[in-house]
Amino acid sequence: MAGYRKLGRTSSQRKALLRNQVTNLLYHGKIITTEAKAKEIRKIAEKMIAAAVREKDNYETVTVKAKVARKDKDGKRVKEVVDGKKVTVFDEVDREIKKDNPSRLHTRRQMNKMLYRIKEVPSEIAGRKKGTKVIDITNILFNDIAPKYADRKGGYTRIVKIGQRKGDAAMEVLIELV
Repeated sequence: MAGYRKLGRTSSQRKALLRNQVTNLLYHGKIITTEAKAKEIRKIAEKMIAAAVREKDNYETVTVKAKVARKDKDGKRVKEVVDGKKVTVFDEVDREIKKDNPSRLHTRRQMNKMLYRIKEVPSEIAGRKKGTKVIDITNILFNDIAPKYADRKGGYTRIVKIGQRKGDAAMEVLIELV
């Protein structure tokens, strides 16, 4: 008996399908798919959420000095002439950043192996590269999802049967984060 469902695909196709569906589940909170796929997605998503809950507070807060370009009232960079060249003026600012401890960093890298990056494109600039934003799903896992499930001991997802699909009568389900 196999330890997983093959879903009628080659291993590379199956891995890509599951990566895509898990990424979308964590980003949107719920997706509609077939029952067999949902049960496989649940295994992966539950493990990721459990790891995020385990490592959610495992970081240090560090203060660093950063160079930030000075801006005028219109939001444009201030430039001054030095030796006949226009040079941007920079200010030093103290910033607090979260520095992952080794076990949290390892967990983050393991999650990044499984999850895809999501590019968010505002509707008014659809089709253009400028203005797109890359969303880090691991940050969503650690900062939003993990604190929500901190006091829960598993069972982070729910599968609700919707009914049969019209084309091939496959059982469709809604899988969502509880």
